[in-house]
Amino acid sequence: MRNISGLFLLFAWALVPAFGADAPGADIKTLDTPRAFPEIATPAQWLERSRAIREQILVSSGLWPMLEKTALRPVIFGKIERDGYSVEKVYFQSFPGFYVAGNLYRPLGRGAGPFPAILNPHGHWEHGRLEDTTNCSVPGRCINFARQGMIAFAYDMVGYNDTHFPESPLTPDFGGNHHSFPSNSPAAQLWSVTLMGLQAWDSVRALDFLASLPEVDPHRLACTGASGGATQTMILGAIDDRLAAQAPVVMVSHTMQGGCLCENMPGLRVEYSNMEIAAAAAPRPQILVADTGDWTKTTLTVEGPAIEHIYQLLQAPEKLRYVSFDFGHNYNQTSRQAVYQWFDRWLLSEPDQPVPEVAFQKEPDPDLAVFPDGKPPGDAVSQTELIKYLIKLHRDQLQNISPTNGPSLANYKRVIETARIRTLQLTWPAESVRASGKGLVRKAGYASEECAMVRSGENETIQLVHFAPLRSYRERNPTVIVLAHPNGQTPFVDNAGEPAGLARQFLARGFDVAIAANTGGAANSNQTSVLFTAYNRTRLQERVRDLVSICQGIRILNSFRCRVVLCGSGRAGLWSLLAAPSADAVIADCGQLDVSDDQTLLDPDLFCPGIRNIDTFAGAAILAAPHPLVLYNVAASFPLASLRSSYRALLADKKLRVESRLLNDSEIAGSLPDMGAPKSN
Repeated sequence: MRNISGLFLLFAWALVPAFGADAPGADIKTLDTPRAFPEIATPAQWLERSRAIREQILVSSGLWPMLEKTALRPVIFGKIERDGYSVEKVYFQSFPGFYVAGNLYRPLGRGAGPFPAILNPHGHWEHGRLEDTTNCSVPGRCINFARQGMIAFAYDMVGYNDTHFPESPLTPDFGGNHHSFPSNSPAAQLWSVTLMGLQAWDSVRALDFLASLPEVDPHRLACTGASGGATQTMILGAIDDRLAAQAPVVMVSHTMQGGCLCENMPGLRVEYSNMEIAAAAAPRPQILVADTGDWTKTTLTVEGPAIEHIYQLLQAPEKLRYVSFDFGHNYNQTSRQAVYQWFDRWLLSEPDQPVPEVAFQKEPDPDLAVFPDGKPPGDAVSQTELIKYLIKLHRDQLQNISPTNGPSLANYKRVIETARIRTLQLTWPAESVRASGKGLVRKAGYASEECAMVRSGENETIQLVHFAPLRSYRERNPTVIVLAHPNGQTPFVDNAGEPAGLARQFLARGFDVAIAANTGGAANSNQTSVLFTAYNRTRLQERVRDLVSICQGIRILNSFRCRVVLCGSGRAGLWSLLAAPSADAVIADCGQLDVSDDQTLLDPDLFCPGIRNIDTFAGAAILAAPHPLVLYNVAASFPLASLRSSYRALLADKKLRVESRLLNDSEIAGSLPDMGAPKSN
């Protein structure tokens, strides 16, 4: 007989803790939590991670799949000519009826081009793109770029200067307008509608605008900004390969990631920091400009060398430069001159030598204002209208890829699987786990063992109990039932530690049973805040992650010669449904949930930013098709059409069972259909 204790210890080694960011006493990451750059040994390893970073940004931004690019309808007017450059007013529609405004600076006296072109997001300066102080002059750098032979476009962040909603009049305090978009609205987060997502889209469309100009060389596009403008620079560089160079200034830090809602969106930095986001642009030319007076003070010793390692792996060390100056938070003349030298080298093919700034005179604000009366065009949409439009875009995207046959199902899976991994924050790469067992206990008809497991790099543990029928293990291919419940093992194990209820029912039918002893406590009270979800997993994300890892661990134990069934009760039924692609079958309590109502998904056990964009709970089940799937306690409003059509397309109708009523333990244990042969490695 195979040794049961040894078998289970191997099983336990592969598992991960069910404690996460929502557990009492667990560490909660914030924007100020110091972050370490991961150990990357090979170019292939980095390319895989940079792909994941790009996907995470796109999913978090609500840009996966990429939204349709509607007509920009740009308007350029009010040209002013000065010595060596001109400046004009610009507005375009990043979405129909949402106007982005800015100023376009072009070289004069240098022929018809084509010229390099540089985006200039301004950051959190009091006057936005019109800031002209010793610490930062957006017009000053744009004028100098133009005089050097490059086109420069300075555009507004949402809520600054001319880019705002018609119901949000301009105020001296930009913050009222800048934060007006519902970045922290939990209901909007369900659809990945956030201020940072809108900012990212505006940057993509601003690059589209620049590239559309006939005198612009589309192969020599760049971006630079400071503070929040540097955040936009990094984000754009990570998701848009059209940038030929970039210069994020005073923002790439391992100790502070950005304090504004426009710099944070759900899921963005759970696994990644600004250092990695900046490195995602490698091997394209990049300069990091830091100062000794803010959170970038360690750039020369920490952030710069970490990113430099990636450029070295990609055999492009000459394409990264990092410098630091003895100032406070700034984009001053010294910092600008460092960027001029870098961009002149890579965009104009000039010698790598200092480029002094030429004296400039900013135009008066009224001459640069795009909408002098403070009002956008009459067809400008309100904030509420834009949110409704964005949600409809996401609904339409899901409808357009809804699976009806084999080819459409394959396309659906391609889109949704990536979105699911990034939305649910499933870990990259797989984490190692340490585990120990307390010793095998044999009882009448079964054996049991308790184990404690700790994820590498974490302190919290998961307590797990495994029950196995007493029978020969020789050449067995077990079916392991993973029982999940929001209250942990309480419904499945009695006070004496004996299997009870559903666990007893499955054991009586000859199945192995695995039960997590704890599910991490109550959800964190701040889990609907963007400043929480940008850095931490919600309760639902933690629980789904654990179930996925448990399934993987069971397969490692049995060398892929077993079947794994997730069986979730209460809210854990829906967690199991989201983890369905990792199991061979799922039995899920759907809790009579009305998923048509966004408010339902704000339940602390169900909240997950972006969940609507992965087809809520149906999407993961479709990804798992044609694995056997039993849904019970299903509300009449539960979306089943796409799920049924997917199983039909795979000729697997009989593997899908839907019951509107609540099944009892005996019915649940007897509901599992024939699953065929187990998977092989």
